[in-house]
Amino acid sequence: MTPPARLLPYIGVIAALGAAALVSVALLTPWESAISADMRLAILFLIVAAIAGEVMPVRLMRIDGEMRTLSASTPFVLALLAVSGIAVAVCVQLVASVADDVINRRSFPKFAFNSGQYAMSVFASGIAFATFAGVDPFGRREEFHAAQIVPLLAAGAIMIALNWCLVAGVVSIVSGQTFLGVMREDARDYLVVNVVLLSVGTIAALITSEGLGALLLLAAPVIAAHFFAAASARHAHDAMHDKLTGLGNRTKLAFVLDQALGVQRAERSFGPALLLFDLDHFKHINDALGHPVGDKILCVVAERLTAAAPDGASIHRLGGDEFAVVIQADLGDVRQAAHDLAMTFDSPMPVDHLELLVRASVGIALSPQHGRDVATLMKNADIALYQAKVERDRVTTFSPDLDVNSVEKLKILAELRAAIEDDQLQLVYQPQVDLVTNRTVGIEALVRWHHPERGLVPPDEFIPLAENSGVIFHLTAYVLNSALRQTRQWRDAGHDIRIAINLSARHLSDLALPDNVWDAAIRHGVPLDRLVLEVTETGILSDPARADTVIRSLRELGVEVSIDDYGTGNASLSYLKRLAIDELKIDRSFVSNVRTDDHDRIIVRSTISLALELGLRVVAEGIEDEQTTEILREHAGVIGQGYHLGRPLSVDEMTQRLEQELHAAAVAKDS
Repeated sequence: MTPPARLLPYIGVIAALGAAALVSVALLTPWESAISADMRLAILFLIVAAIAGEVMPVRLMRIDGEMRTLSASTPFVLALLAVSGIAVAVCVQLVASVADDVINRRSFPKFAFNSGQYAMSVFASGIAFATFAGVDPFGRREEFHAAQIVPLLAAGAIMIALNWCLVAGVVSIVSGQTFLGVMREDARDYLVVNVVLLSVGTIAALITSEGLGALLLLAAPVIAAHFFAAASARHAHDAMHDKLTGLGNRTKLAFVLDQALGVQRAERSFGPALLLFDLDHFKHINDALGHPVGDKILCVVAERLTAAAPDGASIHRLGGDEFAVVIQADLGDVRQAAHDLAMTFDSPMPVDHLELLVRASVGIALSPQHGRDVATLMKNADIALYQAKVERDRVTTFSPDLDVNSVEKLKILAELRAAIEDDQLQLVYQPQVDLVTNRTVGIEALVRWHHPERGLVPPDEFIPLAENSGVIFHLTAYVLNSALRQTRQWRDAGHDIRIAINLSARHLSDLALPDNVWDAAIRHGVPLDRLVLEVTETGILSDPARADTVIRSLRELGVEVSIDDYGTGNASLSYLKRLAIDELKIDRSFVSNVRTDDHDRIIVRSTISLALELGLRVVAEGIEDEQTTEILREHAGVIGQGYHLGRPLSVDEMTQRLEQELHAAAVAKDS
C-alpha cells in the first residue's frame, strides 16, 4: 500500500486549491442576478440532470478488465457554465459530488479530493470560457449563441483534461505506475466517451433558451447511451471474470501477468510471481455432495484467498478447482505468502450445515528466474503444482530439476487423457483357474496402452501418474465399462465367469463409486455379484473410515470385494476382522517361493486356512510352474492365477479359451 505520507499531501493541496476556487466564486459572484428568471425551469432541469449524472455514472471497462466509472454530470455542468455562470456550475458540481460520496460512503480523504478536484476543474473551465468568449466570468449570462460553441468546447476540454490529470496523479501514487502510463491506460475509452459528453453539453447549452421542452428531448439519447455503455461494460466484465466467484478468469490472469512482466522488464526488477492452487480430492466432494455444494465451497475458497492475499495481489479462478494468485515480491516473501494462503484451508469450511475440510496444493513460479513470458511462467508453475501433488507436499517452488521429468510426465498424462477419450486403450484378460477342476472361473481385466509413437507404455509407468493426477477416475471408468461390455458378450455365449477389476486407493475415498458401479453394471446387463473389485491393503489403510463406508456400500449392492496383494501391507488381521470382504489374493512374493522357502510355504498355508475358515475365497497370484500348482492344489477351494495357468490374453484369445473349456466340459459330460 502507498504510504499516507505520499498520498495525503497531494490530496491536501488539491482540496486547498478547490476551497480557494469556491471562496473566489462566493466573493465575486453577484448572486441576485446569477440565474435568468425566464430560464429557471430549464436551468433546474440541468441541475437535476447534473446531480443524477454524478450519482449514476457511466460504467466503463478498462483494458485490464477492471470496472471504472465516468461521471455523466459533465455535459450538464458545462451547459450550466454557459447559461448561468461559474457560480451555479461550481455549486451544482459540488452538491452532486457530495451526494455521490455520501451514497457510496467514501472516506474523508476521498471526499476532500473529489470536492477539491471538481471545484478546481469547473472554476478553471469557467475562466477559460469567459476568456475565449469575451464575457464576464462572474457576471450574469446572456443567451448562449452559436459563436460561443468553440469557446465552450475548449472550456469543456480543459475541465475534462484537468479532472483526468488530477485523478491520474492519485492512481500513479497509489499504484506505483508512471503518470503517463496511467494516462495511456484510460486514453481510448476516456476520450471517446468525453467527446460524446462534450457534444451533449454544447447542444444542451444551445437549446436551453428554447425552454424545458427542448431539453427533455435530450433525455432519451442520454439515457440510451448510459444503458448501452453499462451493457457493454457488463459484457466486457463477464469476458474477464469468473461468473461463480467474481474473480478474474484465465484471460484476466494472462493480461495481469503480461502487464506485470512488462513493468518488470522496464524496471529490471524481480517478479511477478505466479501461484497456482489446486484443491485436493475436490471431485470426491462434488460427486458425493453434488455440484451446488461444490460451487459453495469454491466461493468460500475465493473469499479466503481474497482475504488472506497480500496487498496488491491479483486473485483468479482458472476453472474447475484451480485458482491463481499473482504477487509482486521476492522469492522469500512469495514462499511465505504461499504457505500463509495454504494455511487458510486448515480450518473447516461451513457449507449447508456441514463442516468440510478442503486442502490445496500450490505451485510457484517467479519471474525472471522461472520465466520471462506468460506461457513459460504458467508452464513452470503448473510443473511445480504437479510436483506438489505427487510428493504430497502442499507448496512446491519450480526448479529446473523438475522440468525435464515433469514435462514428460505432463505430456504422458495429456496423451493418456486423449487415449481414453479416443478409445485407444486395450484390455487384456488373465484367467483365474480353479486348481481342482482346471476350469477358468474368473478373469482379471488389465489395461494396456499401445502408444502410436512410444509403443507399449508399461502400466507401472502410466498408472501411478493417473493415480496422482485424478485421471485414474477416467481410466477406471474406461476399464469398468469395457470389461463389463465384454463380460456381457461372454455371458450371452454361455460363459458364466466373474470379472475382476482393480481399484486405486483414491477410489476408496470416492463416496460416489458405488452409484457409478451400479450404473455401469445395469447399463451393460451384468449381475453385480459377477463383478469383483480388487483393492489393496495400503489403499484401505490410507483412509480407513471412508474405505469402510465405500466397501460396505459396494457389498450391499452385491458387488464382491477382493483384497489384492494380501500380506504386503500392515494390520491385515485387524481389517479382516472389521471389514466385510469376499476374497483374498495372496501376493506373488509369497506364492512364487513356496517350492524353495519353508517360511513362505507356511505363510501361504496359514493364510489359506485362515481365509477359508472365515468363509473367504482364496486366489493365489504368481503361479509360474506346475510344482507350485501341485502344492497349492492340496488346499481344496484355492484359485490360481499366474503365467503357468494363463498369460494375459486378448479378447479373441480369451474367447477361444473359454469356448475350448466349454466344449471339453460338454464332451466329458456326454462321456
